[in-house]
Amino acid sequence: MNNSRAHVVIHGRVQGVFFRAYTADEANALGVKGWVRNLPNGNVEAVFEGEEKAVQNMIAWCRQGPPRAHVTRVDVDQEPYWGEFHGFKIEYY
Repeated sequence: MNNSRAHVVIHGRVQGVFFRAYTADEANALGVKGWVRNLPNGNVEAVFEGEEKAVQNMIAWCRQGPPRAHVTRVDVDQEPYWGEFHGFKIEYY
């Protein structure tokens, strides 16, 4: 099992549509750890850690987002796996 870490920024209509809550639900369902938060510029930022396939599935989910979201772009930076998280949480900027 290979572990992976990704830092993502999601662009589009992603605030005010429960993006963070849906992201946390999806991450918990996939066993992904990390965090998600709104940015002042209207984007959403997240860090995902876990099994490589689960992290990739999480990134794929972000490209669609929840029902009321309109995602225009997802920037992904693969980072070294740290294993620093014990769960997934919603952070506040």
